Amino acid sequence: MELTEGCIAAILCRTTPLDVARLSSVSKIFRSAADSNKVWDHFLPSDYHSIISQSPSLANAPSKKALYLALSDCPIIIDQGKKSFQLDRKNGKKSYMLSARALSIARGDYESYPHWVILPESRFKEVARLKVACWYDIWGQINIAALSPNTQYSAFLVFKLANSLGFHYDPVLLSVGISGGHICSKKTLLDPSIEEGHLDNRTKVLECPNMRSDGLLEIEMGEFFNSGSGNDKVEMTIMMTGKGYWNGILYLEGIEVRPKTSGSRRNSI
Repeated sequence: MELTEGCIAAILCRTTPLDVARLSSVSKIFRSAADSNKVWDHFLPSDYHSIISQSPSLANAPSKKALYLALSDCPIIIDQGKKSFQLDRKNGKKSYMLSARALSIARGDYESYPHWVILPESRFKEVARLKVACWYDIWGQINIAALSPNTQYSAFLVFKLANSLGFHYDPVLLSVGISGGHICSKKTLLDPSIEEGHLDNRTKVLECPNMRSDGLLEIEMGEFFNSGSGNDKVEMTIMMTGKGYWNGILYLEGIEVRPKTSGSRRNSI
């Protein structure tokens, strides 16, 4: 006895978006089930209505599959331009980026106070231009309830350097953790020209910033596991401890929180 399209769709709902894309080539009935709203509604996050309400163009998506692909294709700007949202195309896990405007930025003196400028590479309307003449303490948080449950996440500092002078000498302290729980902290240098393992100012560099596809730099701040229970917050901090003679310029895009297993967002789906 052949399986009905509805039965096939029910089975596909128990797989992953990537599996659905692969299984759609089995037969015409599999392809029809794989394109059904029932399947893709299962992969969309439960709060997707609040997301698409902030992006009117998404409300006109012709199908749930088209909506899923749109949410995974590029970041959606939300919360009055202070955050972005995106799905991982392979597994439907949620990613967020907190823009510089969503972060608290304390500075060491008036001259180093952040200026808000336009950066062509940025997804946001403006970024913070930081002239690191002294020190900065940058802090942000996100509610774990907004993230995908039972998922290992990493937080990334996303930025651009216009002048790396100073960033190759004094390390920054990066910290990530769930409030009331374990805090993951590490020191690193933000100059991408410093090689891994290089010893500079008594700091061994275990990793260097990586170039992103959007032309910005990123470096992992730490990771955490979202069990999906409770209403705690993930707290993320960046401490720049310059000694008063830095002349470097840093453009702060924000902090991105994305699934640890997330790879390329584009595939054959």
